[in-house]
Amino acid sequence: MAWTVDEPGATLAAFVKRHTGVPWSVAKRQIASGKVFVDGACATAVDLRLDAGQSVELRAGAPRPRDPAREADLVHDDAHVVVLDKPAGISSVPYEDRETGTAMDLVRAAWRRQGKPATQVALHVVHRIDRATSGLLMFAKTKRAEIGLAAQLRAHSVARSYLCVAHGAMTARRIESYLVRDRGDGLRGSTTRRDQGKRAVTHVEVVRPLRGATLCEVRLETGRTHQIRIHLAEAGHPLVGERVYLRDHPGPLVPSPRLLLHAATLGFDHPVTGARVELSSPLPPDFLAVLERLA
Repeated sequence: MAWTVDEPGATLAAFVKRHTGVPWSVAKRQIASGKVFVDGACATAVDLRLDAGQSVELRAGAPRPRDPAREADLVHDDAHVVVLDKPAGISSVPYEDRETGTAMDLVRAAWRRQGKPATQVALHVVHRIDRATSGLLMFAKTKRAEIGLAAQLRAHSVARSYLCVAHGAMTARRIESYLVRDRGDGLRGSTTRRDQGKRAVTHVEVVRPLRGATLCEVRLETGRTHQIRIHLAEAGHPLVGERVYLRDHPGPLVPSPRLLLHAATLGFDHPVTGARVELSSPLPPDFLAVLERLA
């Protein structure tokens, strides 16, 4: 399907929606996945402003364009387990917003680059990290691996450490609380009622002080949703780049284009061979750029 722009100034998403009759979410997904071409060139920006006379074409069979910013490395890949070094801004799980793709898409894209079958292997979610968090994320490739890794996560025997930057002068500490989906202000947080929340334990070590912030290494004893972000915010030291949990921080916020939280290490017993697997991920360039500014 192809059209000529007769109303200059409209966004590409609005134009596609109007001419195809699909919902906004579908129009945006068609653009983001490389199905829409403007004057013969693939256009993936949903807010692109169109000029009169331009040609817009929808090619349903067009492949998703290569985007280096949405590619990622596989740091471990065997017959049972694959571990991805996930960029910030990508969802861990397939049932969240798919407009930017998910971590599973990145795994399959890496396989395609390696010349491996990308669709014949099942991927099972065993743990997740926030969309805004970068770093190590693992998937099981077999049911046996899924069961084994899930058992280790329940037993809290999977070793995970994170690097983060917290506002203010953070000190080493152990934080324990009981987390609930809504602590009374519409956000996840801690409660004093043990019977209402899930126990969460976070260990914080100081790596080095920064200007207006502190680089920390954080180890999870438990793995609750947004645990690090909540615990540090409730301690009065929200993470730099935080947009949600900004509780109890009276000072100015350090500007950052992303949440400074990175899943740096991951250790587990291989669910089939029993061998210990220890993995690490260096800080990505966008994280390092803010660190350098605060040094």
